[in-house]
Amino acid sequence: MLERSRSILLVEDNPDDELLTLRALQKNRILNEVVVARDGAEALDYLFGTGEYAGRNLLDAPQLVLLDLNLPKLDGIEVLRRIRSDPRTRLQPVVILTTSSEERDIVSSYELGANSYIRKPVDFEQFMEAIRQLNLYWLVLNVPPPARA
Repeated sequence: MLERSRSILLVEDNPDDELLTLRALQKNRILNEVVVARDGAEALDYLFGTGEYAGRNLLDAPQLVLLDLNLPKLDGIEVLRRIRSDPRTRLQPVVILTTSSEERDIVSSYELGANSYIRKPVDFEQFMEAIRQLNLYWLVLNVPPPARA
């Protein structure tokens, strides 16, 4: 059985939210490598080793995908749909991290197999606490499935 890498794939198009998330991870002493994809197409290229990520070792799958919903090129719902429809990524842990509180987004995310849905708090201290708890559960306590080629 091959182990997943300890990296995090952050799929976020908003530079301010990206910086805020990276800062919260750093302040919570989360030292995992963070790979940032700035649109849905780039996220899929990374996960499937296509486009600019052609030739990437797919067994080096991220331990966790933090997925925004409002993305250019392909929105987060479509990214999640494609992750869940491919046997190589079907079991990939995916946490929706978004500002959307729309019921249809929440329902669609869970129907497509999101592992969790977290609304980004507006307050930085609340966001820090959300990232701390996310780290504790998803990166420390949770045992992810093995990577598949």
